[in-house]
Amino acid sequence: MTTETTYTEAQISERLAQELPHWYYENGWIRRKYRTSGWKASLMVVNTVGHLAEAAWHHPDLTVSYAFVIVKLTTHSAKGITDKDFALARQIEAVVQWKPREESGGVLEGTPDDPRFKYLKYD
Repeated sequence: MTTETTYTEAQISERLAQELPHWYYENGWIRRKYRTSGWKASLMVVNTVGHLAEAAWHHPDLTVSYAFVIVKLTTHSAKGITDKDFALARQIEAVVQWKPREESGGVLEGTPDDPRFKYLKYD
């Protein structure tokens, strides 16, 4: 069995500030709250996170509500935060916060700037 390096709270805070500024460390988990426009959007975020976690074989804890989803990551086998947690958090962040309209030369429009169609409250 391979030993996974765990990070100290100070190291975690420093990495989050540099790599994942909307994530925070609390009670042994790195966490992120995604705000949504309602239940349907929350389920879309949950399914996205579920797909990425299953593909990575690294599974978060989720809190799901009408207008938000909280993602919590820790490496249970290492009893702490490891590179696995940062890697999955970066992937979740990239996919959930993706804004096609902002890609250079992107041909995808993205969600219209209309409250009837917006489903995620981007940071």
